[in-house]
Amino acid sequence: MPDLADSELIRVERVGAVAVIRLDRPPVNALNAEMLQAIGTAAAALSADPSVRAVVLYGGERAFAAGGDIKEMAELSAVEMETYSRTVFSAMDVVAAVRQPVTAAITGYALGGGCELALAADFRVIAENAKIGLPEILLGVIPGAGGTQRLPRLVGVTKAKEMIFGGRPVDGVEAVRIGLASRAVPAGEVYETALEWATQLAAGPTMALAAAKEAIDQSTDVDLVTGLALEGRVFSALFDTDDQRIGMTSFLENGPGKASFTGR
Repeated sequence: MPDLADSELIRVERVGAVAVIRLDRPPVNALNAEMLQAIGTAAAALSADPSVRAVVLYGGERAFAAGGDIKEMAELSAVEMETYSRTVFSAMDVVAAVRQPVTAAITGYALGGGCELALAADFRVIAENAKIGLPEILLGVIPGAGGTQRLPRLVGVTKAKEMIFGGRPVDGVEAVRIGLASRAVPAGEVYETALEWATQLAAGPTMALAAAKEAIDQSTDVDLVTGLALEGRVFSALFDTDDQRIGMTSFLENGPGKASFTGR
């Protein structure tokens, strides 16, 4: 697999059909421009790689990402920040657009930009004692990389306002309770749990998973009729895939849940 990151701030590894993007900027993976651009570059390349069937984002045992690099942003003007936001924070959108299922494995802290990066994933596996939240209000600003948009869609408007207005993070147990994370496990089990889940997804029908992701993500803000039309289009398109033929043939011959998909 080619080196996908020109930066030393992330590493891309493969575990079978799962690609792992490891954030690697000690001590707490503060997200600066170079790191975010490397994440976006890696995510785009992995999305286009048919041999990659699931992706994990992982920051290591100490922290997922404790936030954006405040030193890098503190002296920017409004005009400069608008340019910075377009070129740097777009990495979150690139991660969200990855065709394969993306799981964020969260230990330690996922705050500010770190939380927004995790929100761009499809799933969040979090340590029970981790802290995740959007404390930007305490700096006199608001989340600027998707937090005000993605968080309410997960936890509801009232809870999102409570977290954003108050700047209070939640632990892993509460994150699961409010719908912000999928699973909360002991800190030492986070990476393996996320990898196990990603491996299960990687064994599934890749094209169908991508179609389901597209149908859900693209229909969040449209009316029901438009959403149903989109679902119908992506559903019908799957009947030109190998996995559809494999899945239905296996069902007819062997019953449900026994197909071995190729990802094509």
